[in-house]
Amino acid sequence: MATIKEVAAHAGVTPTTVTNVLRGRGKTSEATRQRVLDAVALMGYRPNLTARALVEGKAPTFALMLSCITNPFYPEFMLHVGQAALRQGRYLIVCNTDYELDDKTRFLNAVAGSLSDGILVANNPNIDFDQLKRVGEQGVPVVLDFWEDPDTHPGIPCLAFDGRRAGRMATEHLLELGHKKIGAIIASPKNGIHNMRYKGFRESMRAARTSCPAGAVRYCEDTFEGGKEAALALLSAMPELTAVFVSNDLAALGVLEAAAELGRTLPDDLSVASITDIMLASQARPSLTTVAIPTARMAERGIELLIELQAGKHAAPPMERIDDLRLVVRASTARLPA
Repeated sequence: MATIKEVAAHAGVTPTTVTNVLRGRGKTSEATRQRVLDAVALMGYRPNLTARALVEGKAPTFALMLSCITNPFYPEFMLHVGQAALRQGRYLIVCNTDYELDDKTRFLNAVAGSLSDGILVANNPNIDFDQLKRVGEQGVPVVLDFWEDPDTHPGIPCLAFDGRRAGRMATEHLLELGHKKIGAIIASPKNGIHNMRYKGFRESMRAARTSCPAGAVRYCEDTFEGGKEAALALLSAMPELTAVFVSNDLAALGVLEAAAELGRTLPDDLSVASITDIMLASQARPSLTTVAIPTARMAERGIELLIELQAGKHAAPPMERIDDLRLVVRASTARLPA
């Protein structure tokens, strides 16, 4: 395999210029840049990341820690994080813990400071804040992404959106359409990761002087199957419900399936609104009304914050709030018929 010196000689530049072109930094003319890229392609050059780490004293990678790669939200988030990392000249290691605490510990111990020089953690039900704090105190930046309670600091650097506001937005949409008999399906344990979204639902119902019917709340796993099973039970027990608030899109897709099996026509005699706006939300039939959270921006800012922490720009663990929430109205909701 060609070396960086051989590539530089072929392109008629210095090895430093080759490095700058490949990392997208420094000032290089377009002609020189293209000459370097042509030489790289022709000679099949591949950067030696191990050597780079030894020279610079840090790994050229960031780790992204996910709880379940089969949840369609996480691959979408991972795509945005990978693109943001590349723009900063970094590569991405993806660690899928599958909700297992032991696996999370193993991944953290393996990547912190050796395979990776910074860790971005997607919020999940099994966060061990003490462990993440210890990693940060050992000199490896850690950022928690998608924290949902911006009024409460978790004690580690984090990016937050207002989960309670997202719950209010989805519920208020249903109320504005004239629905009063509204059920709720929460895709997490009671007081779990979606608790703030459920709080928003309850606040909006109280503000509208509308109480959620007794027994009209179901908790389930954050999966398609979990949402479907919860909706089958809820709608069978309470067929008078005209709308359902669901705390997450993946479970909401299961609700759409359950409604179809029960012969409920959406949105004519049942409306469904959710939160997140994964790609499948727009592809479902009917397409899903949902509150979009700023996935791309939170991914990009997560990488930026890791680099700022590396540079020592924050004396205390920062918490940044990103408020770009949008209601995306689609075919799963409609005004309640007279």
